[in-house]
Amino acid sequence: MTNPQSPQPESAETLTRTDDAAKPFMRTIKSFVKRAGRMGSGQERAMAELGPQFLVPYQPSALNFEATFEGAAGAGAPSDVQRPVVLEIGFGMGEATAQIALTLPGTNFLCCEVHEPGVGALLKRIGENNIPNIRICNHDAVEVIDHMLPLACLDGVHIFFPDPWHKTKHNKRRLIQSPLIAKLAARLKPGGYLHAATDWEPYAQQILEVLSAEPKLKNRALPTHPELAGYSPKPHYRPLTKFENRGIKLGHGVWDVVFERI
Repeated sequence: MTNPQSPQPESAETLTRTDDAAKPFMRTIKSFVKRAGRMGSGQERAMAELGPQFLVPYQPSALNFEATFEGAAGAGAPSDVQRPVVLEIGFGMGEATAQIALTLPGTNFLCCEVHEPGVGALLKRIGENNIPNIRICNHDAVEVIDHMLPLACLDGVHIFFPDPWHKTKHNKRRLIQSPLIAKLAARLKPGGYLHAATDWEPYAQQILEVLSAEPKLKNRALPTHPELAGYSPKPHYRPLTKFENRGIKLGHGVWDVVFERI
């Protein structure tokens, strides 16, 4: 018979802390699987040369945005100007992220990604295009949100093409679920926005349902585009990626959902 006081082995599911530090650790299901992947020489060089400037180490305490984004405005820009901060969760190989940061040079981007080759690829893009307003945290975004981001600190959140986990039995692994959206809504400033995009219609329906159920958020598109039934036109800053263009040519849809913090 098992001793109830003896430590039990952890399963593949990991333990993460809830918003309330007084609550016990709760067992949660990861929304991602770390893929094995080898970095190319250019990515490795970017990690070594640019990592010290653009990588933000995970820490179990609130992030100092002013220190983190020092120099993000570019050479000669005033350092005392408070700039908007947008959190991006899961940027893949960083193609869209780099383009958005170039399109919105007055905004700072804190980008979370667990796939190291993707981190190396984005660092390489930063170096090639001289992009000063990106910082990267190579860590689980949920833990970054829980421990590094205080309440009402963000001006926006981007979640573009998260893994749809197509099989019904895997739907529970989808990133966009009510608990995460509640955390993100609490960390948005009033008027801040949450923008999600997916090319998988069942996931788009779930995203719209989950965001609509969050009392701290309201749908930005409904008043101006009621014909879209809650979805949003593609905002100008989100570029069409090669993957997305290929899908459109094959007749696949893309759904943008944009909500605002009340």
